[in-house]
Amino acid sequence: MQVKTIRDDLQDYLSDASNLPGGNAEKLFIPETRAEIAEILKEANERQIQVTISGARTGTVGGAIPFGGYIVSLEKFKKLEISRTKTGGKAVVGCGVLLTDVQKAVDAKGLFYPPDPTEWSCQIGGTVATNASGARSFKYGSTRAYVEGLEVVLPSGDFLKIKRGEVFSENGFIVLKTEEGNLIRAKLPTYDQPDVRKNTSGYFTGEKLDAIDLFIGSEGTLGVITEIELKLLPKTEDVLSGIVFFRENDDLLNLVDEVKALSFDARNSEAGDKNLDASVLEYFDEKSLEFIKEKFPDMPENMAGAIFFEQETKDENENALFEEWNGLFEKHNAEIEQSWFAVNQRDLEKMREFRHALPVSVNERIVRYKQRKVGTDMAVPDDKFASFLKFYKRKLMESGLDYVIFGHIGDNHLHVNMIPKNEEEMTKARYLYGRFIAQSIMLGGTISAEHGIGKLKSKYLYVMYGERYLNEMAELKKAFDVNNILGRGNIFDAKFVV
Repeated sequence: MQVKTIRDDLQDYLSDASNLPGGNAEKLFIPETRAEIAEILKEANERQIQVTISGARTGTVGGAIPFGGYIVSLEKFKKLEISRTKTGGKAVVGCGVLLTDVQKAVDAKGLFYPPDPTEWSCQIGGTVATNASGARSFKYGSTRAYVEGLEVVLPSGDFLKIKRGEVFSENGFIVLKTEEGNLIRAKLPTYDQPDVRKNTSGYFTGEKLDAIDLFIGSEGTLGVITEIELKLLPKTEDVLSGIVFFRENDDLLNLVDEVKALSFDARNSEAGDKNLDASVLEYFDEKSLEFIKEKFPDMPENMAGAIFFEQETKDENENALFEEWNGLFEKHNAEIEQSWFAVNQRDLEKMREFRHALPVSVNERIVRYKQRKVGTDMAVPDDKFASFLKFYKRKLMESGLDYVIFGHIGDNHLHVNMIPKNEEEMTKARYLYGRFIAQSIMLGGTISAEHGIGKLKSKYLYVMYGERYLNEMAELKKAFDVNNILGRGNIFDAKFVV
C-alpha cells in the first residue's frame, strides 16, 4: 500500500470535474486489498478522522473533493472477470476498473452492459456509488438495474457481502450481518421517492427495500464498495440510428410523445422486439446546434432542434422498423432530407460523436471565459415536462445568458448548461439555477436525476426534503458510520450527523 503526505503528491486528488475549490487533505492512501482499506478505516474511526473515497474524479458535484483528513484512492482495484450465463452474462469487477475497459471487455465477449454515462473514463465503483445512467436509460434504466452483488468495507472495518434478493427491509428497518458476525440495524427514511424515471437525490428507500439498493447511489457515505457483480445482456445484432432535425419545436415534442408511447407499448407486448422501441432518445435545442456547428459544417441551417435516436434491430425487422420510424418523421414534419441516418458503423460513430461534442464544446468555452458552467440535472413527471421546458426557455431568454439545453428527453431529464462570461453573469446564473430547482420541486420532480448530490447540492436537497427527512437520512448513515468519517459533507451537511 502506498501512503503519501507531500502536497505535490496529493494535488491531483484534491479536485474533480466540479472544479469546487479548496480541497485539502493530510494523507493519501492507495491500498490494493480490502484488508488494507479496513485497516485505514479502523484507524480513522478510532481517531474520528474524515475519509474521502477517490475514484476517477469525474463527478460533477464535488463528492470526491476532500476537506481535511484522509483520501483513499481505489485505483488499484482492477479485477475484471466475465462469464456467460443462460440469460446473458455476468462481470465481477473491481471498483477501480474504468467503465470504458468494462465496455470493451464485455463487447469482446459478445455481451452488452447497458448503462452509458457520457463520461466513459469514470471508474465502475463511482458509477455504482452514484447510480449513474446516461443516454440508454430511456430503455434500460440506470446502473441499479444491473448490480447483482457488492463487497463493501464498512467504516468500522467490518466486511459486507450483499447479493440481490437475499436481504429485504421489514417494518421500515433493514438488518445486515457482517462477515465478522456483527449486526447492523438501520431505520430507513420515510419520504416518498419523486414520480420520475431517474432520481439520485438522497438515499434510495421504500417498502420491501433490497439491501443492495441502499448502497447503490449512496455516494461513498455508508461504506467503501470494493467489488461489484454486474448483470450483462446478450449483445444486440444491429442498431438503427439517426439525428433528425425539426424547424418547429412543437413538431419535435409531438414526435417525442408518440415515440415514448409506442416504446412503452412495445415493452408490454409479446411481440415487443418487432415494434418501434427507442433505446436512446436525446434532445438538442437550437442553441446546442449553433454551438457545435463549426464541428459539423454539414448541419442544416435554422433548425429549432434535433432528436438523436437509436433502436436495436435484427436482419428480419430492420427494414420494417425503418419504415415505421420514417412514417413518424413524415407525420411530425421532420426535415427528413436534411437529417442524418446511420447505414454503417462509421455513420453510427458520427452520431455518437455528435452527442458527445456538445459537453466538450461547452467545457472549451468555459475555459476561454475562465468561469464555471452552471448546469442543471433535474427531471420532472411526464405530465409536467412540456411546461418545465417552456419555463427553462422563457427564463433563459430573459436572462441574456449564453446557454444550451440538451439531454435525455425520453426520461423528461434535460441538462441546461449556462455559460457565464464574467462574475456578474455568474451571479445571474446561480440565481436562475435556484429558480429552476424551486420549479422542479414544485412540479414533483427531482433536483438530481443522474449526477448525485455530493457537496455542491446538499443545500438544495434540504429544500427538496426539509429538515425532518435529512435527519432521517443522517440517522441511517449513523447506523453504518457512527463517527461520520466517510464522505463527510456528501448528500447532507455534517451538522445533521451528531
